[in-house]
Amino acid sequence: MSSMEGLRANSSQFTLERKPFRILGGSIHYFRVPRAYWEDRLLKMKACGLNTLTRKYVPWNLHEPERGTFRFQDQLDLKAFVTLAADMGLWVILRPGPYICAEWELGGLPSWLLQDKGMQLRTTYPGFVNAVGLYFDKLVSIIKPLMVKGGPVIAVQVENEYGSYAKDDKYMPFIKNVSPQKPLMVMEYWSGWFDVWESITTSVVSEILERGVSINLYMFHGGQLWLHEWSDGLRYLQTPNYNAPLSEAGDCTPKYQLLRKLFSQYHPEPLPEVPSPQERRAYDPVLIQQHLSLWDSLHFTDKPFRSDRPSYGYTLYETTITCGETLNSGNNIRDRALVFVDRRYVGTLDYKTQELILPKGQGERTLSLLVENCGRVNYGKALDEQRKGILGDILLNHTPLRGFNIFCLDMKPGFMKSSGSWKSDIEVPSLPGFFLARLHVDGPPKDTFIRLPGAVFVNGQNLGRHWFIGPQHFLYLPGPWLRRGENQMIVFEEQKVDDKILFAENPEHGRTTDVYKLPFCTLL
Repeated sequence: MSSMEGLRANSSQFTLERKPFRILGGSIHYFRVPRAYWEDRLLKMKACGLNTLTRKYVPWNLHEPERGTFRFQDQLDLKAFVTLAADMGLWVILRPGPYICAEWELGGLPSWLLQDKGMQLRTTYPGFVNAVGLYFDKLVSIIKPLMVKGGPVIAVQVENEYGSYAKDDKYMPFIKNVSPQKPLMVMEYWSGWFDVWESITTSVVSEILERGVSINLYMFHGGQLWLHEWSDGLRYLQTPNYNAPLSEAGDCTPKYQLLRKLFSQYHPEPLPEVPSPQERRAYDPVLIQQHLSLWDSLHFTDKPFRSDRPSYGYTLYETTITCGETLNSGNNIRDRALVFVDRRYVGTLDYKTQELILPKGQGERTLSLLVENCGRVNYGKALDEQRKGILGDILLNHTPLRGFNIFCLDMKPGFMKSSGSWKSDIEVPSLPGFFLARLHVDGPPKDTFIRLPGAVFVNGQNLGRHWFIGPQHFLYLPGPWLRRGENQMIVFEEQKVDDKILFAENPEHGRTTDVYKLPFCTLL
């Protein structure tokens, strides 16, 4: 797909290739959809009558997970996704950031930026400017060949929602200058927010179309919940797939059918047939077979290290104490810590509970704090304050504790591959710990849903995290992540474990305002 002249807005109507053009758009986040299902989701977008993939976010924190290390392959192959959209006859409006919001941890900004204690995100602070420049140099080299006249990208929106942030009036001109020069469009097409989707009726959309106005459905397909994490700084929050026309598993909802009927009126030719839904299966329950305690797993981590700030997952802090009495966090724990004395659980510290009475004992004992990163806010002026771990003094009887050994438990796939020393005496499991089960798949793998508390890994892929405070009861497991034959399933549990893993063909969702996930589910 190419054009002699790109998108223009010189009058009351857009033009593309010098012809009137109305954007009938929808949003899909490629990083929230298994690559094997990109084609299915885009075909369903085309079959709904949309012509443009809009608000296509690019998450900096996934594409540069460590400073100077770039990932644009496999699940993160931006060029492949845009090219696939072009092959289906879809135009693309790209939103490269650097901040994207997207109900995504830290709005897509990499947490390593906060290793600079003076960091001022989304400003012309030199440390931020330099990092953005290096990232955009890499990103623009990928985007530029996809721009018209050479590809399907008809517009680029830089940054996002800066008017509500607006700390630096020099920032937006800077971002514009490090982006592709043409075409550039700093605007949005909204059809509603994720918590008011039900109020967006077809009559409203119909009125928008009758007035000749372009529209973007945000979201058309929210993608998998295992990657939708953010936080309000106090607890996990979860957008419930935005109640989008395409469900988490790619099902065409009644909303999809109504929109398809409406958009069909604005096409001279019949719309393409809707692809068949993916087959699903409720696999038989599988039994937990082996376990590995958290403490034994430390043999597979790097040697103890001293780090001011963990990025994702858990961080274990250990030191020696010689007395009991009162442990006080002073709200210096971000965000939640399980407390152990000689590796026995004694309580939890978080923003609500900042003081704990430790049991008395004789001689030296080991105090362990397993600190959980509950996610970074994705929006607002608190972005600069999203450092995680232990941020200040932890007091024991009013005396600051010192000499911590620190272990990173970020739950990356490489960590889970260290599977030695598994124990089979599952009747006496050690908690916290990892629990291993094996799912045998006969025939082609099918989509399914897992029902089980804990953080779940399937064949090394991190699906996300269940928590008993709910209300989400299931995690979506895409069929492409399974294989014929044996599949390894590992669950990390903090304080309670079931003896089996259960599956379902369809999920059950509770209240949409309180769904909880772990931040390390962003790691692909």
